[in-house]
Amino acid sequence: MNSKTTDFGYKKVASEDKVNLVSEVFRSVAGNYDLMNDLMSFGAHRLWKRHAINLAGVKKGQSVLDVAGGTGDLSRLFHQRVGKEGTVLMTDINSAMLLEGRDKMIDAGIVSGIDYVQANAEMLPFADNSFDCISIAFGLRNVTDKQKAINSMFEKLRYGGCLIILEFSKVESASLASIYDTYSFKVIPRIGKFVAKDEASYRYLVESIRMHPDQETLKSMIETAGFSRVEYFNLMGGVVAIHRAYKL
Repeated sequence: MNSKTTDFGYKKVASEDKVNLVSEVFRSVAGNYDLMNDLMSFGAHRLWKRHAINLAGVKKGQSVLDVAGGTGDLSRLFHQRVGKEGTVLMTDINSAMLLEGRDKMIDAGIVSGIDYVQANAEMLPFADNSFDCISIAFGLRNVTDKQKAINSMFEKLRYGGCLIILEFSKVESASLASIYDTYSFKVIPRIGKFVAKDEASYRYLVESIRMHPDQETLKSMIETAGFSRVEYFNLMGGVVAIHRAYKL
């Protein structure tokens, strides 16, 4: 019997192999992840993340789960919002990224109010109805079973809580799409080659964006998980979209 397959960029791989393949990508890029994000987006990723935090509307004293937290940009911003009375739990399936994020927090003088757990987004190891807000930024497209991950986030979110998904999406304009494709496939891998010494990983990252569900498809998946009031906000003409939903 053939095993199930899934997308790894434009390649088809066995579903059980994707976690290790993605893990190897992020082990390779962890040390240059923040620098590459700044270079690839011309620093715009910082504005996108702040916009996502604003849409989340978290308050002091609340609890936040930052899934696939990477090097901790969202976790740090959430920490500022919830204050010392609140909690932020940052997870990532990749130990190298999680350690990079933890070290970045320590370097910034943040030594309390944030905890770190290595966890798979598809099977979040926390009690149901535990968090006021759950976020995942630029991580969902790397998950093998995206619906399973969204379902898991629904279970862990408290009633009345907010889900925020920040992810690359489908560009609305054909003319912009042409420019974006040229930049993505011709320029980004070259930046990865010269800065991170890893062209292949950044070619995968570009391909993974194109294989990710578009705005309406992702909205439907979020609704399927049980979320209500699902909406999305396109940034830069759909290069990036923020989906927001509530567990009601």
